[in-house]
Formats: sequence, structure tokens, C-alpha cells
Amino acid sequence: MEAFVCKKMKMNKLEIILLFFVVLFTATSNGAHVSYDHRALVIDGKRRVLISGSIHYPRSTPEMWPGLIQKSKDGGLDVIETYIFWNLHEPVRNQYNFEGRYDVVKFLKLVAEAGLYAHLRIGPYVCAEWNYGGFPLWLHFVPGIKFRTDNEPFKAEMQRFTGKIVDMMKQEKLYASQGGPIILSQV
Repeated sequence: MEAFVCKKMKMNKLEIILLFFVVLFTATSNGAHVSYDHRALVIDGKRRVLISGSIHYPRSTPEMWPGLIQKSKDGGLDVIETYIFWNLHEPVRNQYNFEGRYDVVKFLKLVAEAGLYAHLRIGPYVCAEWNYGGFPLWLHFVPGIKFRTDNEPFKAEMQRFTGKIVDMMKQEKLYASQGGPIILSQV
């Protein structure tokens, strides 16, 4: 269970179940077949030990991404892991920004062009020394909301944003099952 610890926050059963279904989703279509056999990820029938590293796309410019990705590959990485920063993508409720250094689709397409896999950490909490844990400030003002708990207003907002990201990745065909680089999405 240590692999699922981020500082003092452990994944609860719901998060583990969601992670399981996201992995299963990536294993059900025309692209790569991705599954888990209780020991390792299995990609197209082969058990894989993957070396992963993080690149937080908004912390660099789009012009830097190809070089960072190539250096990661040259250093032996198979997988680029990145968070989705909710506060950057939705600074005002229902007003989204996916341009410039926030263009996660472009970033993931560059990962694919380099021949690497992607691990998409949708959040909602960002364990990356990021202001407010990556939550948008407006979320604090939603009536009745309590963060990181079994709280209906929090879950509704989280589900809305997570659904938007998943739908965007599907539309751009970025999941491995669609021929894209994303072999794992983590909620």
C-alpha cells in the first residue's frame, strides 16, 4: 500500500476502485491492451517493469517539452507521469484554459511521438508542492464543501472536472486502447 501514499494521504477504497476501472477502460478497445495481474502491468500480453518519471507540463514552456521528454527517454524512462492541475485549467468555475503551457493534449501527443507511455494523474489533489493542492480557489466557496472527504458537493465538482478531462483524452484518442500513450489514469 506504500505505493499509494502521498505524504499523509492514502488512497481510499473508492479511489482504488476508480483506478482499477480506469486501467480496465484502457484495455478494452483497438489499441494496446493494458491490464494488471497483481504483480505488474501487462501491455499487449507482456508483463512490463516500467521506469517512470514526472514532467509537470505547466512548470515549463511548450518549447521546452520536446527536449525534456527526449532527455527523459535518453535517461531510460518508459513512462512520463504528469498531474492535471485543476486550479490552472479551471481558474473560474466552468471557464477552462488548455492553451500555451496548459496544453496537456499537446504535451501528451509529444510524449507519444517520443515513443513513451503516459501516466495521467487527474487528481483532484496534487501532491507536488503546488498552491492549495491544485484545487481552484473558487472551490472553497462552494456551499457545504469539505475537501478530501466523502462530501457530496466536493464529489460532484470533482466528478464534473474529472469527466471533462477523461472526455477530452478520449476525444483526442490519447488512451492506449485508442492508440494513444496513456496507459494509466489515476484519480
